Amino acid sequence: MSIRLSKSLQAVVQFDFAEVMRSRWLVFSSGLYALLAALFVLVGLRQSTVLGFTGMGRVLLSLCHVLLLLLPLVALAACGQVINRARDDGTFEFLFSQPITRSDYFLAVSLVRFAVLVLPLVALFALLAFLGWTIFGQEISWVFLGRSVVICASLLWAFVGFGLAISVSVRNQAKAIMYLLVIWVTGVVLLDFALIGLMLVWRLNPQTIFILASLNPVEAARMALLSSADPTLAALGPVGFYLVNRLGTGVLFALGATWPAAAGSIAWIWGRRQFIQNDLV
Repeated sequence: MSIRLSKSLQAVVQFDFAEVMRSRWLVFSSGLYALLAALFVLVGLRQSTVLGFTGMGRVLLSLCHVLLLLLPLVALAACGQVINRARDDGTFEFLFSQPITRSDYFLAVSLVRFAVLVLPLVALFALLAFLGWTIFGQEISWVFLGRSVVICASLLWAFVGFGLAISVSVRNQAKAIMYLLVIWVTGVVLLDFALIGLMLVWRLNPQTIFILASLNPVEAARMALLSSADPTLAALGPVGFYLVNRLGTGVLFALGATWPAAAGSIAWIWGRRQFIQNDLV
């Protein structure tokens, strides 16, 4: 039984990877990461100090800040219409006439989409660090690099889970796009303005601001990234002082690495349950 499931899972992985290659999602994600990296390399290799980093460290830090905004959108776009599109174009009728289970299909699609998004990113970080270290003679903070990869991967998984959950629950593709945009705007833009508005209207204490910000996976990832780059968190003002003295950078990194992944896993489990239990047509 386990052999049959393993073969069916492998078959769906190959099928969905072929679909990803046909739709050029791998090329798109790799090209987007490379374009952003090249842009920051061109403007960031001058010797200037930013949060304790110089040269290539500045490139990596700036790139990570931009990726925190773009990765959720890329993950939602890659996963937000997988299920409802397959439902509409008859893919399910073909696949499930074979010895393939719904559970295997959902798992395979999730693994392929996540791998297509995260592996080019890991390769790009490694390439930038290697070039900066060997060619440009830059000092690389390998701890910061490793933490950045973990944070970005966790954030990607969060929005892969959100995207798949939307794809399962919203059958109309046009409505699904609207929901995906709402999720991205809420996570990346609106919550920042909402927190600023709350601080302007009410004098919230640092504990309340931290709790509200941490509920957003993007904000949790951002605090983890800032704590990895600047252990004093001076850029956050009184909130940063509170976080450093009460929690510490280790707790902030753990929060930014685990909470987005946990939120994405909850959404993924819910989407998988709906996909297995509900009708496909």
